[in-house]
Amino acid sequence: MIFGISPLFALIPLVLYLILAFRDLHPVLNVVICVVVAAVMTKQSFADMGGVLAESLGSFLGMIGFIIMLGSGLGAILRATGVAEFIVYAFTKKIGVNTEKKAVLATMATSIVLVALLGTLAGANAIIAPMIIPMVAMIGLTPSTMAVVMMGAGMTGLFIGPYSPQVVTIMELTKVSYGTYLVGVGLPVAAICWIITYFMALRTQKKTKGVYEYTDVKEMSREYVATKESRRATEVFFLCMAVLIGYGIYLQKGASYSIMVIFVTAVLTGIAGGLPLNKVFDEMISGAAKMMWLFLMFVLFTPFIDFITKAGAFDALVKLMTPLFHSNSILSFTAVTTLTGVFGIGGAATAESVLLNSMFGPLVENLGVSATLWGTILLVSSQITSFAYPEADMLGQMGLARSKDMKSMVKFGITVAIACVIYVMIRAFFG
Repeated sequence: MIFGISPLFALIPLVLYLILAFRDLHPVLNVVICVVVAAVMTKQSFADMGGVLAESLGSFLGMIGFIIMLGSGLGAILRATGVAEFIVYAFTKKIGVNTEKKAVLATMATSIVLVALLGTLAGANAIIAPMIIPMVAMIGLTPSTMAVVMMGAGMTGLFIGPYSPQVVTIMELTKVSYGTYLVGVGLPVAAICWIITYFMALRTQKKTKGVYEYTDVKEMSREYVATKESRRATEVFFLCMAVLIGYGIYLQKGASYSIMVIFVTAVLTGIAGGLPLNKVFDEMISGAAKMMWLFLMFVLFTPFIDFITKAGAFDALVKLMTPLFHSNSILSFTAVTTLTGVFGIGGAATAESVLLNSMFGPLVENLGVSATLWGTILLVSSQITSFAYPEADMLGQMGLARSKDMKSMVKFGITVAIACVIYVMIRAFFG
C-alpha cells in the first residue's frame, strides 16, 4: 500500500465505485476511474498495466462479457431470420390472447423464454416489445401494466437461463451443477417474482386503465403467417439449444461451453433462415457490438478487484467483521450480505456477484453456509437491486413498454425486493 497505510484503505476505490454507480456516469468510465485510483494506492507500475489488462482479457469476467456480446449477436440473428417474431406469435396463439389476464400471461411467457435463451434482459425484450405491444393494446393493456410485466418476467429469465451470465457466474462461484442451481437457487426466487409480477400487473391494470393507454400503435392483423424460412430457422434454433445445452449439462461443462452453444446456434439458425453466410456474420457482429461497452467494463473490473484483493483489503475486512458473527449466526451473515448487495452495491449483476464473493467468500466456508444458500444470497443481492431502485434496468423496461408511470414501477419493485429479502432470511434457517 502507498505510504505503508493499512490494507483497509484499499477499500476506498471500492467505496468510490459504489458511490459513482448510483450517479449519472458511464459504467466504463466509473471502472476506469476506480482502476486508476486502486492502481495508485497499491503502487502498481504504469509499465505493467498493459500486461495486466492483457491477462484480464482471459479472466472469468472477461469471458462473461464475451458471452454477453455473443448473446446479443444471437439476438440479431433471431430478428433477421424472423425467429423472434415467430416465437412471440406462437406463444400468444397458444395461450389464446383474448382477455387481459391472458395478455399478461402471454407477455410473461414470451419474455421469460427469450430472456432465458438469450441471457439478456434489454436485448430480448427489445425484440418482443414492438411485436407484442400492438396485440396487447387491442386487448386494452396499459403501458404501465406492460412495464411491470416486462420487468418482472424478463428479470426472472435471467434467473433460470442455463447460460445467462448471472447463472453462469453463480454456478462458477458456488461450484454447483445447473440442476442443483435451478432447484436450490433459481426457481424458488423466480417463482416468487412470477407470482408477484402476475398479481401486481393485474392490480396495475385495474388502477391505470383509462388513465394511460397506447395511442400511437397501428392496429395489427391477428392473421400472422410465418414464412417457410422462419419456421425452419425456429426449429433449428430450438433443436440446437436443446441438444447443445443437454449435452453440456450431461458432461457437466463449465461456463466456457456456453460460448460454443451460442456461436453454433447463431450460425446454424442464420443458415436455416436463408441468410448468406456473410450476412450471418455481419448480423452477429452488429448485434455483439452493442454490448462492447459491457465487455470492456468487465475486462477492467478484473484488475480493479485484483488490486484490492492483493492489497489484503478483503482479508482485513473479514477479520474486522468476524466478531459480528461470533455466534456463527448464518442468519445474521445472510442479513448483512443480502442487504449490502441489494441496497449497497449497484452496477452489473455479474460483477456485483464477483465483488460480493470476494468480500464475503472466506466467511461462507467458516460459517458453514451451504452452496445453494450462498448462491441464493448472490442471486438476490445482485439482481434484486434492479427492483429496489429505479435504475437502468427498470427505466429501460419502462422505455420499451412506452410507460412514464414511475409510481407503479416503484411500488412493484419494492414489493419484489421485500418479498425476496424475506425469502432469503427464511431460507437461512435451513443453512
